[in-house]
Amino acid sequence: MDKKLGTFLGVYTPTVLTILGVIMYMRFGWVTGNMGLTKTLVIVVLANSITFITTLSFASIATNKKIGAGGAYFIISRSLGLELGGAVGIPLFLSQTFSITLYAFGIAETIQLFLPVIPIGVSAFAVIIFVGWLSSRGAEFALKSQIPLMILVAASILFLAIGSFSSGSGVRFSEASGNVTFWTAFAVFFPAVTGVMAGLGLSGDLRDPQRSIPKGAILATLTGFAIYMIVPFLLVMGASDVDLQKNNLIWSDIAPLGMLAVMPGLLGAIFSSAVGSMLGAPRTLHALIEDRFTTPESKGFILSDKGHKLTFIVSLVIALAAVFIGDLNHVATVVTMFFLTVYGTINFTAAIETLSREPSWRPTIKVSWFVNMAGGVGCLAVMFLINPIAAVVAMCIEFILYTVLTKLEKKASWGDARRGMHEALIKESLLRLSQYVPTSRNWRPYILAFVTEPERSVEMVRFGSFFVNRSGILSISYIAEGDIESSNIDISSMQLRLKDVLRKEKIEALPEVCVTANFVNGIITAVQSNGMSGFQSNTVMMAWHNDEIKNAYSLSIMRKISRINKSFVLCKISDDFVFDSGKNKVIHVWWGGLRRNGDLMLLLAHLLTLAPEWRNSTIKLMSIASTIYEKEATELHLSEMIPEIRINAEPHVMMLPPDTNVIDMIHEMNREADIALFGLDTPEEGKEINYTKRLKSLAGNHKAVFFVKNSSIFTGSLLHNK
Repeated sequence: MDKKLGTFLGVYTPTVLTILGVIMYMRFGWVTGNMGLTKTLVIVVLANSITFITTLSFASIATNKKIGAGGAYFIISRSLGLELGGAVGIPLFLSQTFSITLYAFGIAETIQLFLPVIPIGVSAFAVIIFVGWLSSRGAEFALKSQIPLMILVAASILFLAIGSFSSGSGVRFSEASGNVTFWTAFAVFFPAVTGVMAGLGLSGDLRDPQRSIPKGAILATLTGFAIYMIVPFLLVMGASDVDLQKNNLIWSDIAPLGMLAVMPGLLGAIFSSAVGSMLGAPRTLHALIEDRFTTPESKGFILSDKGHKLTFIVSLVIALAAVFIGDLNHVATVVTMFFLTVYGTINFTAAIETLSREPSWRPTIKVSWFVNMAGGVGCLAVMFLINPIAAVVAMCIEFILYTVLTKLEKKASWGDARRGMHEALIKESLLRLSQYVPTSRNWRPYILAFVTEPERSVEMVRFGSFFVNRSGILSISYIAEGDIESSNIDISSMQLRLKDVLRKEKIEALPEVCVTANFVNGIITAVQSNGMSGFQSNTVMMAWHNDEIKNAYSLSIMRKISRINKSFVLCKISDDFVFDSGKNKVIHVWWGGLRRNGDLMLLLAHLLTLAPEWRNSTIKLMSIASTIYEKEATELHLSEMIPEIRINAEPHVMMLPPDTNVIDMIHEMNREADIALFGLDTPEEGKEINYTKRLKSLAGNHKAVFFVKNSSIFTGSLLHNK
């Protein structure tokens, strides 16, 4: 498609003609008569402030990057993602097509005043066909046909001025004389100034969108504002307040030549708006479809002349079909709501782009984020002022579309402002976080889990996600032994492999890849470098291996990271472990005291029960006593501690029967448990293999065992809220 349109024809003309529409001719006198001149001017200033901010918002975005076909949809999808772009773009397209029908009905009703024998539906159908034919000749041809219409509109305003000054009446600053509230009058007038994006919809046909969109839209908005500030003076000079309130066609009474002077301008304004909608709707639909087809064949068809003709025909058919709805008053209100949500989203988009502080955000027209945000809030407020029910309906429809598209959307190939906004928030949060001294009250599980084979470590990673749940963050580090400079190391493939496993298992985690020539030293380095100051991992998870040497390496790593206050969890999960989500589970915590890893074990067990899959689980504090005194003392301690720490747990202290092995008793008691947690000691250097044998004996044949070492600076006090 050739891009031939310049600023005047491609942006200024359609925007001005859409702003100066039917509201100006048939409702502005009613507003002025009811509100009086002063309050009418306040309404004009307030309404134009919102739309002018919207104009500045999309003008700012347009000067930062090239705007492709689709106008408002293109801006939103490239800044806030395909999902939100589609949720707003689909209603925008439907609103544009329904607008064609609405404008056609407006022309048809006017025609019926002179030719009452012609049914309104027939006239509307014919108008849509003519508008479609005119638009099918090309945007340039259709827009050139609007120049005479602009002359007719200007002539009608000139005739109004002649009639007003000829009346001999002066300007009267009367107070409101009608029974209409300020906000009711505002709601009636506001749709008059909502045509500021008419030129934006033709972005794909402009020679230089970055120049034409800001210049043309701003000039058109200012032109509309100037005319709307002048017309109320002419109206109060030319007619009384009562006449203004009762006569919707008061212009024809004021202007010389009457209807002959005004009607061409009125019909021209409505017709030009219909042409603008007929030009914009297929382009919005085309952009929506193009973003959702990925194969070369489908792309080729969509970009071909046949693809453009198809979107045009679909838009025309929808507009024609809407004629049979008949009463479009309710549809018109929802259409207005959809347009306002687009305007509001554009304002919020510009604010987010500014707040993201991305280096790529370098617009020529710079607007404060606060001004953008005020424009967005203003659009939402106006929606509820006009019609609260329609506003809720429109927002619900868009929310449903967003929810559906979020599940169905493919990933966009371009970046957007969402990441930048999150990064800006993270930066501010980290800077503020660093000002606070960490306490046990604020401790959260920031777990770093190391995997060497992602597919075989799924259950360990899943338990890591259970432990953090919504309280903390789980990071997964894929460890690959080798030389990072070797051609055999493909980090990108490793990252994709890890991400695919997490996506398939529906596990939320932050994935990363660590290539190291030395397993132990590599992990120690990864642990120290993970995260940022004030926001680092505090617990390391590693999987149990069948190889005793590798387990010894894990214990060696535990010893080293404990010196930098990192806790450690060694996970022994059998290959045949099957997670059963259908039953209430039992968690055994083998108690050795708060300062002997008990606080972290019990806290992890509690966090586990907060996960939906482990809700209603029973936590049992298990202990074996060798004497009655020891049993009673432990029971007393646990009975006093449990209410204080506010964790639902059951103490189970058993006497060790004579001639019974402790390990055997633990195995017997663990039969009912779904998982068991044991505390870890730090083995002496060089004795790690012997200690792993002891741990293996302790775990026995149980399918899910976690060995926990609390090396936090809050050891012994994690459960206390002080």
